[in-house]
Amino acid sequence: MDDADLRILRVLQTDGRITNADLAQRVGLSAAACHERVRRLKDRGVIRGYAALLDPVQLDRPLLIFVEVYLDRSTPDVFDAFARAVRRTPEVLECHMVAGGFDYLIKARVRDMDAYRAFLGDVLTRMPGIRQTHTYAVMEEIKATVALPI
Repeated sequence: MDDADLRILRVLQTDGRITNADLAQRVGLSAAACHERVRRLKDRGVIRGYAALLDPVQLDRPLLIFVEVYLDRSTPDVFDAFARAVRRTPEVLECHMVAGGFDYLIKARVRDMDAYRAFLGDVLTRMPGIRQTHTYAVMEEIKATVALPI
C-alpha cells in the first residue's frame, strides 16, 4: 500500500459516497487510476464495505451499554456457543473476547434502562455459558468514530 492508497482511504473514511471523479481530484489521480486502486483495495479486503452512519437517538436507541461477561468455563465449545448466540442478537453492536479479568466485552444499544433490564434478563443472561455480568451505562459519549488513524 502506497501513499496514494492511503490518501484514497482517508477520503473514503470521511465520505464513502464521494464520486470516483471527485475522489480522483481530491487525491491527485486520474479517474481511471483512482477507480482501479479502489477496486484493488476492495479485492484485497482493505475496504470491507460501505454503510450509512445512523443517529441512535433518532432511532430510539439512545442508551449505550457496555457489559463485561464472565463465562462459567473457558472451553472451545462454550466460546463457540456464546459467539453464535451473540451473533444472533441485534442489540449487540460489538462483542470482543478480551484478555484480563473477564472473558468478553459487549457494546449494546437499547431504548432505555427498562429495555436494558429486559435485554439483560430475557436475552443476555440466557446465553450459553454466562456465569456473571457487570454493566456500565454510558452517561456521555466523548468520542465515537469508525475512522482508523491512517
